[in-house]
Amino acid sequence: MLQLSGALLNKPVLSLRSGNPVAWVVAPLINPNSLKIEGFYCEDSFDKNQLILLYQDIRELSQQGFIVNDHDALSTPEDLVRLKRVIEQHFELMKKPVETTSKDKVGKVSDYAVETTTMYIQKLYVSQSILKSLAGGSLSVDRSQIVEITNKRIIIQDILKGTPSPATASVA
Repeated sequence: MLQLSGALLNKPVLSLRSGNPVAWVVAPLINPNSLKIEGFYCEDSFDKNQLILLYQDIRELSQQGFIVNDHDALSTPEDLVRLKRVIEQHFELMKKPVETTSKDKVGKVSDYAVETTTMYIQKLYVSQSILKSLAGGSLSVDRSQIVEITNKRIIIQDILKGTPSPATASVA
């Protein structure tokens, strides 16, 4: 099921064992190479430290929050050796500029949709400049249209600018 990014943030992490919140989700940990949410940065309810909840440790994602077995599902960033490079990149998707391969500026990422079973980001929602948004509104970009992701921008395939209508030949 697809969920918008806002539906995944500022939710409690609930322990099945105690039935209480053990942390609060603050931000996603996004791998820019695969556009996958590897986990979530969380604020510990007990000592306010920053911990990471890996997506595979989430038992269920409900309206109430993220359900995990216990507080032990949360890890410190230092413990996650496999994700060290991803953590160090501090990749932020929101407000990242989007351009086409022909260097046309499209806009900035305003939201994204995540497939909650795999945690892959499937769609990017790009808000355009005021002038462009009056003419065409916002833009939805599928993950298959993304060509390259860098720390500074996202490059997508060229957008069809409309197909010219076939010219009618007139006989004179």
